[in-house]
Parts: sequence; C-alpha cells; structure tokens
Amino acid sequence: MKNRTIPAGLFSALGMAAAVAVSLVVSGCGGPASAQSPAGNTAGTPEVTELRYEGSANSVTLPELAEDLGYLGSVKLNWVGNTISGPASIQSAATGATDFGGAFSGAVVKLIEAGAPVTAVINYYGEDDKTFNGFYVTQDSPIRTPRDLIGKKIAVNTLGAHSDAVINSYLKRNGLTQEDIKQVQLVVVPPNDTEEAIRRGQVDVGALGGVLQDNAVAKGGLRSLFNDYELFGTFAGGQLVLRKDFIEKNPETTRIFTTGVAKAIEWERSTPREEVIARFTNIINKRQRSESTATLKYWKSVGVPSKGAISDEDFSRWTDWLKDTGIVTGDITASKYYTNDFNGLLKGAAS
Repeated sequence: MKNRTIPAGLFSALGMAAAVAVSLVVSGCGGPASAQSPAGNTAGTPEVTELRYEGSANSVTLPELAEDLGYLGSVKLNWVGNTISGPASIQSAATGATDFGGAFSGAVVKLIEAGAPVTAVINYYGEDDKTFNGFYVTQDSPIRTPRDLIGKKIAVNTLGAHSDAVINSYLKRNGLTQEDIKQVQLVVVPPNDTEEAIRRGQVDVGALGGVLQDNAVAKGGLRSLFNDYELFGTFAGGQLVLRKDFIEKNPETTRIFTTGVAKAIEWERSTPREEVIARFTNIINKRQRSESTATLKYWKSVGVPSKGAISDEDFSRWTDWLKDTGIVTGDITASKYYTNDFNGLLKGAAS
C-alpha cells in the first residue's frame, strides 16, 4: 500500500494542536522514574509513586479510570500531554519521555524488533461485537468490493499501526496480490477529522472507531465497507508497555499499575453502561483540560478480552502483515514481547 499524508494546510489547526501536545510531552519529561528503594520496603509498597503518561483528548484511558477508582493505591499518574498515535506513545515510553505507553500489537513488535527495551504487560484495547473499528465510505460511493479499493485513498490515524494491518489483511483475504495492495493509498488523517475528510471527498474511505464512529454513523450519510470484528471476531488489539529497566527496578509499582488496569477493565465490563459514562464524564470534567464530553454517550463496551491477559495469538495474528511490510523476515516468537507476570488478576501472577 502506498503511504502518504494529506497536503499541508488542510489540517493546519490540528497540526498546531499536535505540536502543542508534543511540546507538553517534552516539557514534562524530566528524568525517567527509578526505584527509590525506601528503607523497609515490603510487598505492596510501590518503589515509585508517580507515572508519567500521555492521554487521549475527550476520552478516558484505562489507567486514568484505574486511578480514579482507587485501584492504583498511592501510585499517581502525571499527565504530560496527549498522544498523537500508538506508535508515538510507545516510542515515548521506550525513550524515557514517559513511563508507559500503549499501541497496536504490530507496532509493539516493530519497536521491540528494532531493539527498544520494552515489554508489554497488559492488553488495553480490543474489538468485540459492540466496539470495533470500521471502514466507511459515503452512502453513494461506488466502492463496494475490496478490488474497488485499488487506486483509492483510505484515511488512517497513523501508518504502521492497527488500521494499516487490518486493511492489508482484508485485501489479502479477498484475493488481492501485493502488487494490487501497493496501489491502495493510506493517507494520514487525525481521527477527529476523518469523518469530514470522507464527507468532503478528500479521501475515498476512512477508518473510524469508538465514539467517533458511532457519532458519524448517527449523523447518517455514511456506509460501512467492512470492519475488523467481521475479520477476526473478538480480539485484543494492543498492549501497554513499560521499559524493562523500569520493571526490574520497580516490580511492585509495575504490579500495582498492571493489576489496577486489569481491575479497571473488569469494572467497565461489569458496571451498567450509564454508570460508566457518568464516571467518564466526571473524570473529564474535573481534570479541566477544555475537553468535550459530548461523544461519551456513544460508549458501548470495554472491548478488551477478560482481565487484559495477553496471549501469543495477540501478536501472531499479524504475522503476514509483519512479513509483508518487512518488519520481520520469518515467524515470530510471540512470547518474547510480553509478560503476564504482573497482572494480579491472573493465576500465577507475581504478588
């Protein structure tokens, strides 16, 4: 697939916003968290009590929910800005600009294969029959089949991530050759602008997920071409990663963080929808970041498989795409990318 970005100027305002987010990350970096090893430190006492992270505008991440619910105990989150993509998020964690980040499984593999010393500790997003990523065209679009995508532009939020891999899988499953697939152009468009890019004809197809998807569909005029749930069923899409040196120096903080996120996943799964939305709304309002809560009403499910447990399949599912893009040259050893040892909700996890 060809990769390109929308020409400069179309999204200048959003570009400025992204620059601000990046500057916030840089200014909030400081040094990487390290073990303080307080005298008499015992199991249950975190080695460090602050974790720097990047958030997501107008939404509540699982770590943020875990903190608000009290699942992180004395460990507090320090917001240093909003991420612009999953690959950028885990790159920030790898370089020490933040203490944890999250991205699509294939992006995690790519970063680790490039030598980054990070490890995935828990799944943080996924797809089910209620929550998934769809690929949309206008209602009157002539695009009906996978082959119709040859020579067309598809908006994705970033290259080398979830949508990229899903599109590749969709096209291959439907008989397109690699030469055919190279003629499908992936265009980088910020998620908040994707709906308008589709409606204005700036792109032929756009990837939409979560509340942005539901909000766009509710307005009418768009038609679903395919979605990733139709391709794979229920699955985990991405993981939160920490640096290996952080885990080594701060095993108890790692356990508290990972288990807290797992508890937040199960809280979302078992709590009535209206209560979840109310909680999200309260979290966004009280952090005072000039955000909107308008789209929260479209929230449907957590999407993440039970307790956030990571499996080999979460990575091996993308082997073809990883090979096609040259990220790996042979079969992957999925177990080297993750650990479940710090997820206290899983049998045998470190305690």
